[in-house]
Order: sequence, then structure tokens, then C-alpha cells
Amino acid sequence: MNKNLLLIFTRNPELGKVKTRLAKTVGDETALEIYKFLLQKTRTVSSKVTSDKAVYYSVKIREHDLWDANSYQKHQQVGEDLGIRMCNAFKNGFEAGYEKVLIIGSDLHDLTTENIETAFNELDTNDIVLGPAEDGGYYLLGMKSLQENIFHNKKWGTATVRKDTLADLKDKKVHLLHELNDVDVFEDIEHHPAFQQFLK
Repeated sequence: MNKNLLLIFTRNPELGKVKTRLAKTVGDETALEIYKFLLQKTRTVSSKVTSDKAVYYSVKIREHDLWDANSYQKHQQVGEDLGIRMCNAFKNGFEAGYEKVLIIGSDLHDLTTENIETAFNELDTNDIVLGPAEDGGYYLLGMKSLQENIFHNKKWGTATVRKDTLADLKDKKVHLLHELNDVDVFEDIEHHPAFQQFLK
């Protein structure tokens, strides 16, 4: 087996359940279309990564969807908040024998295959790799052993997540990737060329 594992957290694409902050401006239908577009992009980018891959579904595992079961292990997210769900996914990865585990979400249009490969490589010489998001969170997190403390006592979805996470890691060697913008609100896509097709 490959020693590297890429975890992908996704929401089940259901009307009114995805990109709710964005939907306030563009409506539920368009928000769902945009989320499906982001899922496709995430699949395209991740499919070229040389690691093993696992998709973690928010609500229930779908058998026949865009994530081909031959390429992607399929799991259910478990836990009452995002931190615990991520922690459990990392635990599964390390318990299965992987040496480097990375997690990404599925709402980042600007993430590239190279970003992900770079993150795995940086774990050769660092304990943690973090991809900072413009909103104060992070779009990618990677580690070589489970750092359980970083998943607790965070206000998920707020601007303090990255700062609080880095504070927990002050005695570890952390590599920061380039800052990227994930898609949460209308301003994130308003002037982005890839999203103009949805804004007509």
C-alpha cells in the first residue's frame, strides 16, 4: 500500500444543506450547483495525487457518485463537531498503517495537485503542514503522527481557528503553504472567473 493518505471531507450535495452562507446571496439552487462544481474540481485535482485517498461523507456514504470506489475509500464522518470528525478520520488513517495523512475540504477551487504533493513532501522534514485560508481557517492539514490536541477547543468556522491551531503547535515544526481562498460567501466568488457562469 501507499504510505500516504489523502482524506477528503465532503458534504452530501443536497438542496438547502450546502454553502448556506453563499445561498443567502445566490439562492439554494445556485449554491448547490456551485458546490457540485467544487466537488468535481476537488475530484479532478485529487485523482492525480499519487497517494491513497479516502472520502468522508457528512451524512451518508453514496455508492454510485463521482467518487469512484476503485480509487477512493469511502467512510462516514463520526463525531459531534468538525474537530472530532477530523480527529477520528486521522486516527483511522494512522491505525491503518499510513505514515503521512493529509486532509482537505471540498470547497477550494484554487487548490492544485501540486499543492497536495508539496504538502506530502514537506512532511519529510516537518511535523505538520498547514494550508492557511484567507478567512483565518485552513484548507489543508497534514501530519505524521496524531496531534490530538489541535482538534479540541476550537471555534470551527471562525477566523480564530488557524491562530489557535498554531498556538497548540508551538513546540512542533510546522510548514505553512501558500494562503488560498475557500468558497463560503458571495464575495469569495464575485470576481473569480471560474464562477461567472453561475452568476449570470
